[in-house]
Amino acid sequence: MNRKRQVQIKDSLKRITGRWWFFLALVLVQFIPPYTSKGYNPIETGTVIQMLLGQAIVYSWESWYPLFKIIPIGLIIGLILYGEKSSRIFSIYAGITYLLFAFLQSIAITEAYGWGVIMSNLLMFLMVALFWFWEAAVGENDFSHPGKHSQWNYWALLLALFAFWGPIDLDTMAPDFSPAYILTSGSGLAFCMMTPVYLTVLLFFYPRVNIPVLRMTALIGLIIGLYNVLNNFILLPEVLWWNGILHLPLLFISLYALILAYRKSVLQRP
Repeated sequence: MNRKRQVQIKDSLKRITGRWWFFLALVLVQFIPPYTSKGYNPIETGTVIQMLLGQAIVYSWESWYPLFKIIPIGLIIGLILYGEKSSRIFSIYAGITYLLFAFLQSIAITEAYGWGVIMSNLLMFLMVALFWFWEAAVGENDFSHPGKHSQWNYWALLLALFAFWGPIDLDTMAPDFSPAYILTSGSGLAFCMMTPVYLTVLLFFYPRVNIPVLRMTALIGLIIGLYNVLNNFILLPEVLWWNGILHLPLLFISLYALILAYRKSVLQRP
């Protein structure tokens, strides 16, 4: 793909991700009901979603958790040491993980409802994956050196590290600050924990990043972050309050990245 064509596609995606109907489409996606092989009464939708999330097939991948911690650590070290040379590998990996999030976290096999799919999450995560694969193809992100105001983003780095650590006992949903979780928690295969990491990397190189990718990742991150605020702090705070704390990096970093992604100054970036 030549440079002129790349710029045309990027400009088109900038326009699309700024249109009112684009935001409306994302809102409408939220109303797509989950699918289950055994069916269910629509009034059970909330229960179905909770059950699918709680029994998602990602939990059967526990033996793979360390690998999906080691790889992103290595890739970020590669960005620090080699910058632009490793940016495409980083984007490909991000795209692959968003594909995994889409299928591993949105699909479950339950006794009550059979196998089921949270369709809205599946579609949103797939959209993010496509944007990252597009970035891998066009190489718009400039990771040669940090952005002019990167020093202001260390707060995001601390929150992203907290999310990546994932210090929680999944059996009790209580805090567990075991250092082992840095390499053994399921954060590396979780949309809510890895999205703050990917966004923070983009923030450190902003505005020399792929703005449509930043927008799409932050938009979906904010939507999922708001869902978690509702679920963890409003519906079941007595049980899930600490899980809610762990999801605050997703909410805050996504909101901040979204504000930057829609600043007028970036619209004129070539």
